[in-house]
Amino acid sequence: MVTVGLLYPGHSAEDDYPALEARLNGTVKLPLVITSVGEDAHRVDALLDLGRAERLAEGAAELKQSHPDAVMWACTSGSFVFGREGANIQAGGIAQVVGVPASSTSIAFVDACKALDIYKVAVAASYPEDVAQHFVRFLAAAGIEVVSMGSNGIVTAAEVGTLTPDQVIDMVKAADHPDAEAVLVPDTAMHTLAIVDDLETATGKTVLTANQVTLWKGLELAGRVPSLPNLGTLFETGESSQ
Repeated sequence: MVTVGLLYPGHSAEDDYPALEARLNGTVKLPLVITSVGEDAHRVDALLDLGRAERLAEGAAELKQSHPDAVMWACTSGSFVFGREGANIQAGGIAQVVGVPASSTSIAFVDACKALDIYKVAVAASYPEDVAQHFVRFLAAAGIEVVSMGSNGIVTAAEVGTLTPDQVIDMVKAADHPDAEAVLVPDTAMHTLAIVDDLETATGKTVLTANQVTLWKGLELAGRVPSLPNLGTLFETGESSQ
């Protein structure tokens, strides 16, 4: 069994992961450690504090006890506000503590787009505009163009975690654009793992969500991405789990 350890900030949609683990019937183990949060706010200064090295190292030390094959910092905004170099430093610090490969959700978005040969995207962001623009710049630095963005101005992760599946679907549909090859949904505070297929049906194209790409990247780091059901296009090209 592959074990992907997750560092998750605070409480919002962390239950997405154990629910998925249960649905996968032992295919993947997803131990999760909640990292400390200063202020729950989608504001740049609060996000820089959320993703600082001391918080992640403390969580990583606890997660090491689960003996993961790879570790993911399951936070998009708390990684992209640092830029790609800063996000790489974050991941390197976690890897050093745990002793296995590590990455983050922001890096996972870039790598998932490239794996699917996607370079023009729409973004359905829960964040305020100024925070969402940091994600746009993070993608642009990797050669991925954002042709349309919906920023929904939600300030706290806790509020994002209360969005219903229908609200998430409406948000994603509203952000879509005819020129976009995929729609990216960048907040791990949003429950999405049970509705990825619904999102793709609603838009008629690939949808990449934060919790989905986090899992995918963790499995890739661990050595093998299996083909998993009901997790969208990204997991249709994985290796057979047989």
